[in-house]
Amino acid sequence: MFQAIQDRCGALAKNFREIPTERKELLQIIADYIINKRNANEAINLVYVCTHNSRRSHLGQVWAAVAAAYYGIANVSTFSGGTEATAFNPNAIQALTAAGFDVRKTNESNNPVYEVYFSEKEFTTCFSKVYNHEVNPEQNFAAIMTCSDAEDNCPFIPGCDLRIGTTYNDPKAFDTTILQNEKYTERSNQIAMECLYVFSKVVE
Repeated sequence: MFQAIQDRCGALAKNFREIPTERKELLQIIADYIINKRNANEAINLVYVCTHNSRRSHLGQVWAAVAAAYYGIANVSTFSGGTEATAFNPNAIQALTAAGFDVRKTNESNNPVYEVYFSEKEFTTCFSKVYNHEVNPEQNFAAIMTCSDAEDNCPFIPGCDLRIGTTYNDPKAFDTTILQNEKYTERSNQIAMECLYVFSKVVE
């Protein structure tokens, strides 16, 4: 794992006390899902869902992959999707780059595909898509809703074992403002910390 990302994970893991108790109870449900899948020797598939699949859902996909690697949890695959496809937002990409990720664009289109590396050989593939896109699992997965709009408008996700809402405020509200980078980093760190907390409970 790249040193900057490992250092950030270590720093965030020391501050789990900042996560409110009721939020920890919600995250424990995801941890229990992962534990049950691991104990059954089944694949652990996590799909992060937000309306446009451009910011928060991608941050969830990336940081969950990192958290699994950080805590040494094998057989974990992370995905993301939305209720409509747009593109992976450049401000979210910038927040990941600032955190130490190597983000590589693999094609030129209105909706590019990116490989987000967190080590020399480990990466997750990100592009905007609907949650039931063919690259995402059709069944046996947890659907983790990262925005209130998707939480409200997707009451049913076909094929999922678990549907749970862990919604986050949208950093989009600060686009083109002086607080833009700060707020994207803040949201990235929040999602990272909560993903790390989930996987920390798996190894207890």
